[in-house]
Amino acid sequence: MTTKPYRIGQIVPSSNITMETEIPAMLRARELIAPERFTFHSSRMRMKHVTKEELSRMDADSDRCALELSDAKVDVMGYACLVAIMSMGLGYHCASKDRLTQVVRGNDSDATVINSAGALVDALHAMKARKIAIVAPYMKPLAQMVFDYIAHEGFDVVDSRALEIQDNLAVAAHDPMNLPDIVQTMDYQDADVIVLSACVQMPSLPAIQTVEALTGKPVVTAAVATTWAMLRALQLSTRVPGGGALLSGAY
Repeated sequence: MTTKPYRIGQIVPSSNITMETEIPAMLRARELIAPERFTFHSSRMRMKHVTKEELSRMDADSDRCALELSDAKVDVMGYACLVAIMSMGLGYHCASKDRLTQVVRGNDSDATVINSAGALVDALHAMKARKIAIVAPYMKPLAQMVFDYIAHEGFDVVDSRALEIQDNLAVAAHDPMNLPDIVQTMDYQDADVIVLSACVQMPSLPAIQTVEALTGKPVVTAAVATTWAMLRALQLSTRVPGGGALLSGAY
């Protein structure tokens, strides 16, 4: 018996080329062990450089994107830019989710709206993390906004790295297998969880299991957290091969 595939919507920065590869890769891996199937649909917000000004202008486009995706009657839609949300002020992930939910409800859609920022916060709470170590690609002032935002949500950032990559396509070009060496330079021993990529544009999926093996710590990324949040919104099992601790099915 075949069932209708779940429609996965993503609101992505125009220069983002990672979320439309990592999210499908994880859900395709899940299809190897579970019966559900997925299709993928995106709408784009203009952004080329990861600066506070461009992120703010980009965020104003998110309402239009949510409206477009609701035309497609997606089952869940994720706002796929963590730093855009976290640079807009403390707690903004809740305000953005509420506003975009109103937009899609006004278009006769019952799609669940999530965002990568809220997904990461919720995932860290689900994992009962108190202390975390974080890697982010942003310039230091934006990175500090992200670290402060996460700290405001109740976590102690014991160590962090800002890779200071401003061009968004350069972020996507960063080799994920550089991440294990970066983590090895960090003081992660007291961390409960390592956030390997606090950015949905910086690829990290191939390195997750390597870093978990090297450090003995649970590893999560913004893309992994987004996938987890989407599966929970769809009330589906959160077990995804290769997705690290969060996607082990335990949460």
